[in-house]
This record gives sequence, structure tokens and C-alpha cells, in this order.
Amino acid sequence: MKFPQSHTLKQIATIINANYIGADNFPVLGMNEIHVVTAGDIVFVDHPKYYDAALNSVATVVLINKEVACPKGKALLISDDPFRDFNKLTNYFKPFEAAVQAIAPTVKKGKNTIIQPNVFLGNNVSIGDNCLIHANVSIYDNTVIGNNVTIHSGTVLGGDAFYYKSRLEFRDKLISGGNVVIQDNVDIGALCTIDRGVTASTTIGSGTKMDNQVQIGHDTIIGKNCLLASQVGVAGCVVVEDEVILWGQVGVKSGITIAKGTEIFAQSGLGHSTDENKKYFGSPAVEARERFKEMAYIRKLPEIIKKMK
Repeated sequence: MKFPQSHTLKQIATIINANYIGADNFPVLGMNEIHVVTAGDIVFVDHPKYYDAALNSVATVVLINKEVACPKGKALLISDDPFRDFNKLTNYFKPFEAAVQAIAPTVKKGKNTIIQPNVFLGNNVSIGDNCLIHANVSIYDNTVIGNNVTIHSGTVLGGDAFYYKSRLEFRDKLISGGNVVIQDNVDIGALCTIDRGVTASTTIGSGTKMDNQVQIGHDTIIGKNCLLASQVGVAGCVVVEDEVILWGQVGVKSGITIAKGTEIFAQSGLGHSTDENKKYFGSPAVEARERFKEMAYIRKLPEIIKKMK
């Protein structure tokens, strides 16, 4: 998430009431999670296990809960609770804006686009040309939809990220300030849910087709010309490369990469990154050929045991 204009380190420290290491006028351009940071961004870290990753990331400002040596060319914001203060910054730069009507006055709609009755379009939603949005679709603030997109009834675009920090007595929510981007020629079935990014975009690539009841987690990037069958669930921060096929009820762990041309057979549970153009099956999923061999051997076990008697 980039700020509307550049801020200084001192200004940011004042917003969250934090101490800082660096020049007062050190430029701060935005804030992001570590997997999407760019130069000028703030990244937060609140566990020693991840200090090095944050300090050595592309981010130039690190919001951290311990005073440490500041890497050259960077600045630090010292906070007793970086998670809380990251939320403060999200609320400051991307505050929740209540809707005033079913289709916000700031919505941009392209030529020949049809919006069916009872659709909700939030603030600053942009929809391209030749789209069809069916009844009872809800599209939250700042969603961007390309051309020739079809979205079926009951789908929700832009729900909050499923991202919580465990406190002593409750689970604290990381506030979502990102959005959803749907590229050209995408079809989205009924009752699908695509969560917005925490600070960046959850993206569905051009030409991708999604069946009914598919869930896509925050900050996940789906590539071009992918097929996702019914009841697929993809967790947050997953990269799905082009021409991937996920058959019904496939579950995908967060933070992995599904390589180009991968095919995952129905009801598989994928917990690791894949290789290009290979097929996987099972839970945990392995290469399909190997899994089928294992299943064939298992079927022979009664016969083997009988011969041993």
C-alpha cells in the first residue's frame, strides 16, 4: 500500500507514538507485508525469529519491538507492539468508509457492462467493459475488475484477510487495507469468496475460470488461464502460476508456489511448492504417478499376506 504522498519518518513516528532511529526527514512511501515490500515501505516484525528477514528485506523502514543495529540506508521505528501499530497505520491511511448506497457514487463502470439487481458495489470500485455482474454479488471497496468478466450470484470480492495474532485472551485481527484485482476475461462462479490483500492486491489473472464455491485467501496471486473447480480452497500468500488446474475440493497451504502447468487432482491437500507441468494427488499430495503406485501396492497386500500364511 502506497501512501497518497511521501511522509517523513518523524511524521510516521508521531502517528503511532513510537521512537525511531534515522533522520527526521527520512522518506516513507508506504507500508507492506514482507513478501510484497518495495523500497520506501514500512515492514513490521515482532518476533526475533524474523528480525533478520525484515532487516535485510527491500523495505527501508522496519517497525520492530527491539532497538537493534540499524542497517545502512534504512530507518527503524521502535514499538512495544508492532502488530498494533501496523494496524494504526492502516486505519490512518486506509480508514473504513461506510457505504451510503448500494452502488457507491464513486463506482466506475465501462461500456456495455450489465449490473443485475441487488448488487453491492463499494467505494472506488472500477469495472471494465462488457462485464456481467449477476444479482446479489457484493464487491467491496477499491476492487478493480477488467474487461469481459462474468461474476455469478452470491460471490463476495474483497472480504477481510483471515489473519490473526494470538494474544493471551483473544485473537487480534490484522486489519486489511489492500484490495482485489480481477483481470480480463475471467469467469467467477456462484458463491465464491476472494479476500483482499492485507496491504497489497489479491489478483486473479486474465483468462482464469473459477467454478462455484471457491475460496481465495489474502494476497494470493492466481496466474493466467487457470481452472479452479468447485470447493477449492487456496490459503493466503500463495502464488499460482499460469495454466494451473485445481480440481474439486483441493486445499492449498499458505505461502507456497504452484508452478506453471501443475494439475492437482480432486480432494488433494497440497502443502508444498510444485514442479512445472506435473500432476499431484493425495493428502499430503505427492506426484500422482507415485501415489497411484502406492495405492496399487496396498490393494495387493491381502493377496501377499494370504500367500505368507
